[in-house]
Amino acid sequence: MGARFFQLQPELQEYFGLEPSGPRSRGTGSGTFDVAGCPLPVLRPLLALTARDRSLFPDYGRDVPFSIVNLARLDGSGGPALTALRTLDFAGRTRILEDTTSWDAASGLLVDRLGRSGRLATDLVCSVGAGGRMRLVSRRARLLAGPLPLPVPRLLEAAAFTEQWWDRAEGRFRIRTKVIQRQLGTVLEYDGAFSYRPG
Repeated sequence: MGARFFQLQPELQEYFGLEPSGPRSRGTGSGTFDVAGCPLPVLRPLLALTARDRSLFPDYGRDVPFSIVNLARLDGSGGPALTALRTLDFAGRTRILEDTTSWDAASGLLVDRLGRSGRLATDLVCSVGAGGRMRLVSRRARLLAGPLPLPVPRLLEAAAFTEQWWDRAEGRFRIRTKVIQRQLGTVLEYDGAFSYRPG
């Protein structure tokens, strides 16, 4: 984001400002998603196959407790990377989402690798929204299953939209994500609030 990073709310700057070494390499939080998961029952068997890799999950619920752990580290090329582990509790069934975001100098974009394997990668476009909110948009995905990346077929492509901000009235962060597929509509969503502490 460059200089635009400093246009974000101060609380977001602290949230995303973890450093790979030192006392600010980790942050933890917990909260509740008002809604989380896949609203389309027809897709849930397919998404169940991705749960083991921690890339997606088939469940859907309301008032879903969750926790988050952010870990700053260096990636394979020595650049900064941020791994997020989100643990969701669907009425006794635990699901974990894991992703790692890093800067790709070749493309000039942030790349988010989903799951423990990181085989599904998306390009992220970051911007500053109204009131200093963080906005993330992903429209392109590819599979990293071999020596050459394979683009996700256009028919299967989905776009992801995320907005995160500090809610001053609540004294907590809020996050809203929707993944929308052209033919099917919303295939994954989560929307909720959480407390967070770096260090």
